[in-house]
Amino acid sequence: MHESGLVRDLVARIEEIARAQEAGKIRTIRVWLGALSHMTEGHFLDHFRIESVGSLAEGAEVEVELSDDLRDPNAQGVLLRSIDVEDPA
Repeated sequence: MHESGLVRDLVARIEEIARAQEAGKIRTIRVWLGALSHMTEGHFLDHFRIESVGSLAEGAEVEVELSDDLRDPNAQGVLLRSIDVEDPA
């Protein structure tokens, strides 16, 4: 499924960033969903909850921005805007 792959890749990137920052846990994730990404906020969150199990992102608050711009060069994508992390314990 296309959506699962997009979210799986996003979670892998989030893990990579968090580990590079030596984060203990991820608090908040902000993502942008392109108008042609074929995902609603709820659909994205369902996939994210599944794909983030066992990762530093599991249980993080997720803020979603939905685009309605069909001409945006990233209209088919899911973009990571930012993450907030906790220091390691």
